[in-house]
Amino acid sequence: MAAPVAGTDGCSRLVRVLALHGYRQNESSFRERTGTLRKNLKKRAEFVIISAPLAVPEPEEGGDVQREDPRGWWFSDPEKKGFHAMEETKSCSGLEESLDSVAEAFTRLGPFDGILGFSQGAAFVAMLCALKQQGDPRFQFDFAMLVAGFKSRASEHAHFYKEPITVPSLHVFGDSDRVIPADMSQELAAHFVNPVVVTHPGGHYIPVLAEQKKAYFPFLDSFRK
Repeated sequence: MAAPVAGTDGCSRLVRVLALHGYRQNESSFRERTGTLRKNLKKRAEFVIISAPLAVPEPEEGGDVQREDPRGWWFSDPEKKGFHAMEETKSCSGLEESLDSVAEAFTRLGPFDGILGFSQGAAFVAMLCALKQQGDPRFQFDFAMLVAGFKSRASEHAHFYKEPITVPSLHVFGDSDRVIPADMSQELAAHFVNPVVVTHPGGHYIPVLAEQKKAYFPFLDSFRK
């Protein structure tokens, strides 16, 4: 889908991937977190990272130390502008603003062959996959990479999971992840048709060891034709 770019390994082109960070992160912090991943995949993929449009409020006194300019893709608690992946809620806020932001990125920075998301960003990517499948013209891409993803518990998001999602997908999660337990990521992967699932023994991060690269490389290469 993206314009051809020569790969440094002498075969095919680089795929262009839009990368979406997790909750309380931003473009800068996610660029640091994905440094090893981007280095290892530089012969196959070019990553374009953007910040979510929603500013996350300062934590209450005694809360976690605030990261610089923390951002999010939606709030499960609209009143307090907070978020928790396991929170079941009837209403949330900010999703439409984030959809508009990503659509603008497709127009301004695209085209993109795929989308990568981490944590809340991965949950958001699953929604983008559903919208693409439903014919939303704003989101044109060929594959998705979801790391530590989960299914939104907001009832108003239920429509994203009504039909099996056919977008080719790679799902990565850690057996010891205490932020997004592995069963939540498995639940999300089950909504995709023929998902490629990669597990690792660690926690809430993007693994880039030999075992994971055995899955990353062929998955990306299949879209470099």
